[in-house]
Amino acid sequence: MPAERFISLLLVFATAVLAGACTHERDGPTLGHYDDFSVTRPEGNVVYVCSAYGCKKQTRFRFTDADIAEIKAIMKKAAKDDSAVEERRAVAYAIGWMETRVGKQIGTDKDRPGMDFAASGDPTQQDCVDEATNTTSYMLVLQNNGLLKYHTVGTPFAKDQLWRGVAGWTHWTAVLKENDSPRKFAVDSWIYANGENPAIVDTEKWYISDLASLPDSTK
Repeated sequence: MPAERFISLLLVFATAVLAGACTHERDGPTLGHYDDFSVTRPEGNVVYVCSAYGCKKQTRFRFTDADIAEIKAIMKKAAKDDSAVEERRAVAYAIGWMETRVGKQIGTDKDRPGMDFAASGDPTQQDCVDEATNTTSYMLVLQNNGLLKYHTVGTPFAKDQLWRGVAGWTHWTAVLKENDSPRKFAVDSWIYANGENPAIVDTEKWYISDLASLPDSTK
């Protein structure tokens, strides 16, 4: 993704710099996110994995039939009962496994948790834009294979507290929408190293205000 386009997207949100915490909801189609960041859209079990910050690098990856069977088994084992709450827990385990599977093949298994500005351009590292995009792609694979009963994959969105400087920088997350309910959940893989289960929390409660109050990985 060209640096100029990435910067321009961030500047869209900078108008709220003095307004405190801001939520940048996006109600457009989920796949529109890929167009916004110039990422090739996922299709079926094929995804384009973002890395190097801002999706500068995109690597094609296809989940095999064996991978899908393993994911199904993981989700079945993780869910303690047939409910929306347990489906979210199962999704967390599936995403953790998918990150590990992809990372070992393309080199992002070395991705460190959180943000490291010095790592921009490093194809082994991922920022929140990379993570939100990849997690959305992985959840679309789950959805395409009929593994989501209580949820639908939503459009990634961002929050910020730009008045706090770097500590409140714009942060992106993938989104899972609960069916037959207005509830939406942030599915945040950026917080942890590659392969860790993401945090899945209500979008109303999700925002990393400081390093001492990061949401827990969903176990």
